[in-house]
Amino acid sequence: MPSAIAAHALTRSFDGFTAVDHIDLAVEPGQFFGFLGPNGAGKSTTIKMLTGLLAPSSGAVQILGQDLFDHPVEVKRHIGVVPEGMALFGKLTAREYLLFVGRMYGLDKGTAGERATELLEFMGLADQSKKMIADYSHGMGKKLALAAAVIHGPKVLFLDEPFEGVDAIAAGTLKAMLQGMIARGATIFLTSHVLEIVERLCSHIAIIDHGHIVANGSLDELRTGVQARLRPGAESEAHARLTLEEIFLHVVGGQTGAAHPEQELTWLS
Repeated sequence: MPSAIAAHALTRSFDGFTAVDHIDLAVEPGQFFGFLGPNGAGKSTTIKMLTGLLAPSSGAVQILGQDLFDHPVEVKRHIGVVPEGMALFGKLTAREYLLFVGRMYGLDKGTAGERATELLEFMGLADQSKKMIADYSHGMGKKLALAAAVIHGPKVLFLDEPFEGVDAIAAGTLKAMLQGMIARGATIFLTSHVLEIVERLCSHIAIIDHGHIVANGSLDELRTGVQARLRPGAESEAHARLTLEEIFLHVVGGQTGAAHPEQELTWLS
């Protein structure tokens, strides 16, 4: 069975600056895959290339065994995307937008209408379905963007910061929906700065820094690898105590130029 997502030597440069530098990734069917990195590391550029929103400078992408750039329409019928910035149509109502997206994915009018009604109810937007999207709050827009991304039942779902600006109740609903998709065999590729959510949801994680993949594996593999570097020979002693935040800071903390804990702002001390 081919990988759900495969990138080979994927590269993107902007005016001489290489944002993503020859990265290789493989996400297997049914994985909940977390893609992490500090600001400016290349996360959003990578996800845009993996979804066909941005052409790579070089390299290749296959989704479900098909080349994304040779067969863009066929591939995009099987993926859903919540992109950075959401890209919603503000002059439509939520229901109009979902009907439009459903029809664009090839759903018949009746099926699109039924799924739009179900999704608006599930997302807690049914009583706001006739309001213009331009009048939605940021959190409401996030929920609508996710509804649009799943209306056609995608086999692969890409999420770029889906929980940003979403309240705790809505976030719990969205997490349950995503875990249900994984249980039914879908593959999810998630980028987020909320490491606690990534740790709770994702089975496999890759970390990108300065355009390069600096860690890649299951959460247990990353824990074991970091612990081995911290205290050689004592991998099992603290295996369960290392959080994803600790792993992340160990992997990229020394490379990002972030302030060390002992540094202080003099006017705040």
